[in-house]
Amino acid sequence: MYQTDVEIRVRYSETDQMGYVYYGNYAAYFEVARTEAFRRLGIHYKEMEADGVMMPVLELKTKFIRPAKYDDLLTIRLFLKQYPTGARILFEYEVFNEAQELLTIGETTMVFVDMKTGRPTPTPQEIQQTMAPYFADGVTR
Repeated sequence: MYQTDVEIRVRYSETDQMGYVYYGNYAAYFEVARTEAFRRLGIHYKEMEADGVMMPVLELKTKFIRPAKYDDLLTIRLFLKQYPTGARILFEYEVFNEAQELLTIGETTMVFVDMKTGRPTPTPQEIQQTMAPYFADGVTR
């Protein structure tokens, strides 16, 4: 399993009239966490696209437990609990505030797609090789 934390400060423009983070912003927070997680692993989405593979969202799930508010420093904890096989990869998230209260949980299922054909394609070798050590012995890193 792979796990990493990314911090995001809530901006005023991300809140609604009630002063809570607008629910649609969580998809963007999850995207920031995914991109940063890959970057930390040495996987660069831009290079993957240059090689002809994109990663659109197939499914997004979000459960809101408590609201995040303006100026909160959020920790987005990202988990890859399953080794990516086939054409799909599942990202799971937990969102905490500075008091370490769990605010939101979510997940996104992404699909590796060949940009020329628009069809699903197997997980790129680079990603499989990079992720393999995190699933070799069942220990979280």
